[in-house]
Amino acid sequence: MLDMINFSTVPMFLLVFVRVMAFFVTMPLLSYRTVPTQFKVGFSFFLAMVMFYTIEPIDLMFDEQFLLLLIKEIIVGLLIGLLAYIILSAVQIAGGFIDFQMGFAIANVVDPQTGAQSPLIGQYFYIFALLFLLSVDGHHLLIDGIFYSYQLIPIDAFVPFQNEENVMFVIETFNKMFLIAFQIAIPIVGCLFLVDVALGIIARTVPQLNVFVVGLPLKILVSFLVILIFLSLYVVLVKNLFGFMFEAIRTLMQLFGGA
Repeated sequence: MLDMINFSTVPMFLLVFVRVMAFFVTMPLLSYRTVPTQFKVGFSFFLAMVMFYTIEPIDLMFDEQFLLLLIKEIIVGLLIGLLAYIILSAVQIAGGFIDFQMGFAIANVVDPQTGAQSPLIGQYFYIFALLFLLSVDGHHLLIDGIFYSYQLIPIDAFVPFQNEENVMFVIETFNKMFLIAFQIAIPIVGCLFLVDVALGIIARTVPQLNVFVVGLPLKILVSFLVILIFLSLYVVLVKNLFGFMFEAIRTLMQLFGGA
């Protein structure tokens, strides 16, 4: 059995395996704590085996250059998955905007997937986004992204991570993520702003009415009604969000590969 293994290809396979494993550490869905670590490692191993036979073989040795390539592969995998996770986090940021206007900002819940505190409406929208991602096979597109990343970022090439163009692209993508979050939240936040204006007018015209007692349940009721109406538009916005996420990942890999 050992005679059938070509040990000269082990360094190249390790580089492929490290990039795939680093990608699964930060990508949406598979990076969560609810996914067993054994599954992540095993799935990364078998996926790396499939990718290994689609890449042109390169003679590598365990030397200083291999160590630098190993670090490069880790950073590339982490950045590609992290960029997808950051863009998808726009849904939770939008939920935070909505919760602040509804009065739910103090009632955060613990997200079992990440272990961090998450806003109520943000977690509700985020579950919808993940289910929509699975329903349109978005997880397959993410895996395709790391699969075809070797065509844009060769395994033996070094990446200029500190290039000004790469840094500016990440900053612009981060800014667009907040703009998308604002677009998702603006229908509900805008309606709640109108409710605040109406309550302010009522407080001036009818001083006997305690708007602080009436205002909070009224805003919660209006928020739920607007969310019910807004869900169809929300699916369209999430679809555009996924399109922007896949486009950003492709652009980032092209920048890393010097294309």
